Amino acid sequence: MSKNLFKRIATSLVLFIILLIVIFSHNIIFIISLFALCGLVCFEAYSIFKKMINKNKPKIHKNNKKKEFNNNLLFLNVVTFLYVFLIFFYLSYQIYITEGQIFFLLIISVCFFSDIGGYVVGKLIGGKKLTKISPNKTISGTIGSFIFSLIPLFIIVQLKYFDLEPTFNTIVLIILISFVSQLGDLFISYLKRKAKIKDTGKILPGHGGVLDRVDGIIFALPFSYFILKII
Repeated sequence: MSKNLFKRIATSLVLFIILLIVIFSHNIIFIISLFALCGLVCFEAYSIFKKMINKNKPKIHKNNKKKEFNNNLLFLNVVTFLYVFLIFFYLSYQIYITEGQIFFLLIISVCFFSDIGGYVVGKLIGGKKLTKISPNKTISGTIGSFIFSLIPLFIIVQLKYFDLEPTFNTIVLIILISFVSQLGDLFISYLKRKAKIKDTGKILPGHGGVLDRVDGIIFALPFSYFILKII
């Protein structure tokens, strides 16, 4: 457990450094990186859907069901592609250019720290399981996610680099982003459970695939955009 925890944290730090480079580089680098990320997400999602359908394929009337399940696979991938590229990609870029690099970094950091907090606190304290969808998630881990998600806000406030104060509304916004990020994590966990796989890939040590790492982010960023429009 300790070795895997070390891998997970080390990978998160490396990814965070890469994220900093991408965010504070030229716009075109950000766009290319975001496009590549979306492509990887769609690829890993396709792998999940394919395994999920194959695992749940009925053994009877195989010839009659083949076309139906192929249609299901096509439908799931089209919906995923449209969401990832038309919603996640577009709204992420909108936040980046309208709210600025620091605020974009804040949202990503909230998701990062939320994930780390859930993992660390859940492993150290343990306790009652949160849901059957993801047996490794605990109530203590969820509380840890909310607590850790506030760390980026207070770091930015201390740096005095961005006009952002830890007001009640700001804290509520951070908690909501963490909540949506955790829901996204649970949703992808549900799909993995249906596909009977542990990880979406093996590219990231301690995390698995790219989708394992950004499962909360792909939902939290669009959510943040709509919340900002409302308030």
